[in-house]
Amino acid sequence: MSEDERRIRALITRWADAVHRGDLEAVLADHAEDLRLYYVTPPHGGLHGLAAYRALWPPFFAWQAQGALFEIDVLDVASGPEVAFAHALLRCGTPEELAERPTLRLRLTFGLRKRRGRWLITHEHHSFPHD
Repeated sequence: MSEDERRIRALITRWADAVHRGDLEAVLADHAEDLRLYYVTPPHGGLHGLAAYRALWPPFFAWQAQGALFEIDVLDVASGPEVAFAHALLRCGTPEELAERPTLRLRLTFGLRKRRGRWLITHEHHSFPHD
């Protein structure tokens, strides 16, 4: 594993931990201002920009505070000198939901760019499989 891949893996792990803690500033910390996000819920055209991304999280944190899990199960990273790609599967749901559907995983895809020597998330996609 390259040093860049280790850094990206650590960045995404920090992000997931911040989501689980409900720490909004830490969730935003490694995202580019011009982030593009495709999320589980509408708008289907996605969200653009850090302000829109910031507004997305408070309702999720409120739901999660009821006892939901948000844990990385699988994380794969591939990187080049200035661009990287990562995908992950996460356990995301209440204990009841996960007991009902133990194999259900939230699918995440990240696109990253190295800007001024720092990796930033510039693209994020969240989805659940459609049954």
